[in-house]
Amino acid sequence: MLKMFSTQLTGLFNRIHEKEEFSFEDGARLLAQAAVGDGLIYLYGKQEMAAILAEAFHSSEPLKNAKPLEGHEQEVTAADRVVIFSRYSNDEETLKVAKWLREQRIPFVTVATKSNDEKECIAALSDVHINLHVTRALLPDEDGSRYGYPASMAALFVYYGLTLTLKEILADY
Repeated sequence: MLKMFSTQLTGLFNRIHEKEEFSFEDGARLLAQAAVGDGLIYLYGKQEMAAILAEAFHSSEPLKNAKPLEGHEQEVTAADRVVIFSRYSNDEETLKVAKWLREQRIPFVTVATKSNDEKECIAALSDVHINLHVTRALLPDEDGSRYGYPASMAALFVYYGLTLTLKEILADY
């Protein structure tokens, strides 16, 4: 089972890399505006997406000039940039945050699985959206259901894609 999960996960990472290549570049450029200016990079993620915030703030390689958005909303200015991580792009709580950022004219990147049938979603509100492409769990169960939904793993892959691209941009700057 682990071999199958590993194969499926590798395919997912490759799909994200291939289909979102330009969005990684655009998102990192947007974040670089804060990094080279007077701004900060704020991160937002709830539920399993809190894993990305733990990686960004408590890992051996924390993201420089970054803060969690929650609890610091009153500090955010137009010089700052925000990255929102969500399982789905139509999550109601995340939509509220995206609408607030849009009203405040704060540029932001969103990272979530986008469905084509969504009427209102964070992808439509953001400056840059990176689709996680996690449309279903990866492994079939004996009863026909599926399990192994790797939303946080895909989001961590995107987080690293953004931060590595940001690092390259800043090195060139």
